[in-house]
Amino acid sequence: MTLKKYLFLMIFATLMCGGGLMVVLIFVNPYEAGLTGLLFFYGALFLSLLGIFSVLGFVFRFLLKKNEFAYNQVKTAVRQGLMLALLLVVALFLQAHGLLVWWNMILLILLLGGVEYGLLIKDIKKL
Repeated sequence: MTLKKYLFLMIFATLMCGGGLMVVLIFVNPYEAGLTGLLFFYGALFLSLLGIFSVLGFVFRFLLKKNEFAYNQVKTAVRQGLMLALLLVVALFLQAHGLLVWWNMILLILLLGGVEYGLLIKDIKKL
């Protein structure tokens, strides 16, 4: 696929997820919905953040590394967007339950950083 198709599909999917998040925010009462409502909220928030961070990461990568294949740029942007979205959703979940403290965030950042480092090493070994 071409660069424009990747970008169009990523933006379209992000807008759809953002619309889903808006539907959940408007129509779901968190006090009455129970576990299902919270799962829809966290899932829609995660997918929306994943889309936003992936599109932004892809655009910045494209501007900085124009000679790299679009597929590799998309793959890296989605992977890093996934980790950042996961970090924020887990932090929000911990905050909602009164468990968010500074050392939890440091451990989570170190864990995600270690996963990213391992994946980067794996990609380098493939070359």
